[in-house]
Amino acid sequence: MADEKQSTGAVDRRHFLGYTGLGAALALARPLAGAAFDVQSAEPAATATFELEEMTVDEIQQGQRSGRFTSRSLTEAYLGRIEAIDKRGPAINAIIELNPDALAIADAMDRERKDGKSRGPLHGIPVLVKDNIDTADKMHTTAGSLALADNIALRDSFVAQRLRDAGAVILAKTNLSEWANYRSAHSTSGWSGRGGQTRNPYVLDRNPCGSSSGSGAGIAANLAAIGVGSETDGSVVCPSSSSGLVGIKPTLGLISRSGIIPIAHSQDTAGPMARTVTDAAILLGALTGIDERDAITMKSRGRAHADYTKFLDAKGLRGARIGVARKYFGFNDHVDRLMKESIEVIGKLGATLVDPADIATNGKFDESESEVLSYEFKADLNRYLAALSPNVRPRTLADLIRFNEEHRDREMPYFGQELFEKSQERGPLTDAKYRNALAKNHRLTRTEGIDATMKKYKLDALIAPTGGPVWPTDLVCGDHFTGGYSSASAVAGYPHITVPAGLVFGLPVGLSFFAGAWSEPALIKFAFAFEQATKGRRRPQFLPTLKM
Repeated sequence: MADEKQSTGAVDRRHFLGYTGLGAALALARPLAGAAFDVQSAEPAATATFELEEMTVDEIQQGQRSGRFTSRSLTEAYLGRIEAIDKRGPAINAIIELNPDALAIADAMDRERKDGKSRGPLHGIPVLVKDNIDTADKMHTTAGSLALADNIALRDSFVAQRLRDAGAVILAKTNLSEWANYRSAHSTSGWSGRGGQTRNPYVLDRNPCGSSSGSGAGIAANLAAIGVGSETDGSVVCPSSSSGLVGIKPTLGLISRSGIIPIAHSQDTAGPMARTVTDAAILLGALTGIDERDAITMKSRGRAHADYTKFLDAKGLRGARIGVARKYFGFNDHVDRLMKESIEVIGKLGATLVDPADIATNGKFDESESEVLSYEFKADLNRYLAALSPNVRPRTLADLIRFNEEHRDREMPYFGQELFEKSQERGPLTDAKYRNALAKNHRLTRTEGIDATMKKYKLDALIAPTGGPVWPTDLVCGDHFTGGYSSASAVAGYPHITVPAGLVFGLPVGLSFFAGAWSEPALIKFAFAFEQATKGRRRPQFLPTLKM
């Protein structure tokens, strides 16, 4: 669920179908001055048009209502797209497993529509789901690990059930950073033993970020309309930012964690990933609800909304007080220049900018976050594994460690499992060391962190760059994350939305909006207003590399 990269005790976040060329230049999506690069030598890997390219959920629904599309024709089209783009050229490798029941589900949704029934805005819409989210069907749920290659979930996760209830067609499972990037401090995002390496659809030798790598790359490449990722710290927002998507990491408890392979219950959550704020808001509403299997969802009663699209407002930034969290800037000059343009737009849209408005506790909870994740991973994963079907061999974290050692050539050819081993050494969650670290996390990120900053500057939200242009994929040395924002919101369990701001050297960069608990309506409003004014998303071209 996370793009956790731990070092020195700290946690960094971190066949008829083809593809058209780049669309018209957009307000904030132009190459920045001084960030010149040559793309003339690298042609897009596929040039044929795709009828559903960049289509929104609403446009697809209009097509179904008019008879232009059926759910079956949509599903067939996306399956063809996966075959052409994901598995052949340019082979971004976002999909780890197709749903053999997808066409049957689509047919059932078409029959319901023919009978005059519609389940809502997701009726008949194909969706991608990350391969750490249980689906009680013929697909496996493995977290990308060969150790769980036989794992067929005994029941749906709450997320999968909500998608089915909404009429969505679960099209496929997506590849991810194995174990949601919680196995080694030297891992490569987007790689798993089961699925191999996912590639960034903008520039193929660049990383997709993670751990929801396949969901990000797949939705960016139009392999489905929308997707679901999961996050512990950065795993929805980083791949969304890196693939030109909107990603929503919601308040802890807004979406149930039941049936999701865990890292840490104090931070884990699923989240929508989409090409527009509207589509992400639609998906968020479908995923919320009270789940008897996850008591924390009781906190969302009276705070959750079945329809977040009612908060979409192109004038939503007018009169808002937006703080600029400057401590998350400065890691890349070109990103800073793009953020400067973004801030200017926010001001022109009527917001009052408070600059700087920094979180005073920034960087002070890195070690306590590492401590909490290490304790909770062992406890939570052992609980998940113990409840699996009897035919699944690994029942504990210790079993997984042995499996990886026995299958080192396939599971650990590039990086090890020191985070597994460290977690295995931890005691129970009753340990004072764990309880103190968790209390410190919440104090420094909530009371003395985001809440204190919002109160001090009388803010409605804070902004920061989500991340920088992604690094070249490096299986030898692992990720090269440079900077950006996610950890304070992740550790606090507070909401965080990233929205495309434009390109740097042809690579997407996202702008983060974040605030206190249950502030999704305001954040969606602000993100939508920014999106409508800037139109920062640009389609990927599947360039093999950048010639600088």
